[in-house]
Amino acid sequence: MPPVLTELASLLPWVYAVALVPAALVAAGRTGALWRPARLAGYAGFALALAALLQAALDSLENDRLGLAMTTLVSLLALVIIEFSHRYLDGEPGQRRYVLALLGTLASVALVVTSGDLYLLVGAWIVSSLCLHQLLTFYRDRPMAQVVAHKKFLASRLADLCLLLATVLLVRAAGGSEIALILEQVAARQDSGGALGWDLQLAAMLLALAVILKSAQLPVHGWLIQVMEAPTPVSALLHAGLVNLGGFLLLRFAPLLSAAPAAQTLLVVVGGLTAVLAALVMMTRISIKVRLAWSTCAQMGFMLLECGLGLYELALVHLLAHSLYKAHAFLASGETVLQARHQALQARRPAPRLRSLLLALGLAGLGITLLHQLWLHWLPTHPLPLEALAIVAVGLAPWCLHRGGLAHGLTMLILLLGLYLLWHLGAAWILGADATSGAHSLYLTLLALGLFAALYLVQACIVARPEGVLARRLYPAAFAGFFLDEHFTRLTFRLWPPRRPGLPVNGERS
Repeated sequence: MPPVLTELASLLPWVYAVALVPAALVAAGRTGALWRPARLAGYAGFALALAALLQAALDSLENDRLGLAMTTLVSLLALVIIEFSHRYLDGEPGQRRYVLALLGTLASVALVVTSGDLYLLVGAWIVSSLCLHQLLTFYRDRPMAQVVAHKKFLASRLADLCLLLATVLLVRAAGGSEIALILEQVAARQDSGGALGWDLQLAAMLLALAVILKSAQLPVHGWLIQVMEAPTPVSALLHAGLVNLGGFLLLRFAPLLSAAPAAQTLLVVVGGLTAVLAALVMMTRISIKVRLAWSTCAQMGFMLLECGLGLYELALVHLLAHSLYKAHAFLASGETVLQARHQALQARRPAPRLRSLLLALGLAGLGITLLHQLWLHWLPTHPLPLEALAIVAVGLAPWCLHRGGLAHGLTMLILLLGLYLLWHLGAAWILGADATSGAHSLYLTLLALGLFAALYLVQACIVARPEGVLARRLYPAAFAGFFLDEHFTRLTFRLWPPRRPGLPVNGERS
């Protein structure tokens, strides 16, 4: 019997949708009464998610744990963003448009993560993008906001087209639109010993392409970086919620991706290159929100790379952690300047040398070796995710070494990696049968490790020698974003130019 979502969790989209009615009927100028339905929906949605978790714990049926985890995440983010928006927009005109678009976005996102029907999921996916467009263009008198939202609109419509084509192929192959039925059909073809047919292979490719477009990967990433004219809570909703829907879609269809090598290759190549280039560009940025936007672009690239390698447990941990972190980072971005001033008044630590950063690589290898032996002793029947552990260890080792000496850094690294392994086991339990490692080839693993090692070494050289030859030669191209967005921008302006506020398309005043 396929996993099912609890009845309480399936009600979450209706909580936000029902709140649209009283919010739309509130008289103009009564901002207090306008926000009351939205705030009530935020608290009711979070309470409903907690009740759904309790119901799942007491229920004997096999529940959709991934859907429950995403439902809890969405309800928590919705509650925080609604409360923050209420204070942030105090005194601003156009709050009715904002509340209605926000509730519509939350309702459609909740429907994406709770729907068991593919057609319904795709419809909610499209509606969430259209509602988000209204939030991104909240300040309608700002030309840059309109231009960037237009670029995002075109990229999202391409993603919708790919997803619709993939849906038609999947429904045709399975004979129904239920997601559980589609995944059962994929498993049946694998159990029969044959490879997936051309229809499912093409559907997996289109699904991966739709996620790439939706997750602002190169070269269509520019809108995510430039859409800073929107209110800060909208940025938090976008970077912590909407962009992560691509990762959720890949996790939902993990069995399909695991049997489609071409789709896995596409995710590893595009996600890996995006992660490397975006991480380098982020080092050249000063603006707080722009740095966070480039960080999101890189994080989404890493998440796609993880899914391409079949590391679905790591991708789920990454998705949940990134959503919570990025929501907090954007909502607390106003305090970053104050924190930077406090740090400037304190004694500055010397920049790490290249030798220390290379030593961190050895520290990561030593930590993995020790944990490998402990894992084989305690859990010999459960495979150790060495690739995932290597990614986490290389990322944490420099920070651990910078916090103390070699012995202290190794101890801290072992503790953090052990904590990650606990999270990994929890993610495997949430994913259940979907946590099947993809049958990716060796060259994909080597490609991913090569990209990750290259990024680490380049960043280590730049941090250790910021005035060196490599930093001076790489900085102009990185500061320009490697000139990748310009080509997509020119193409969008040529095919479908945006209309600027107060000006028609041809540039003549109306």
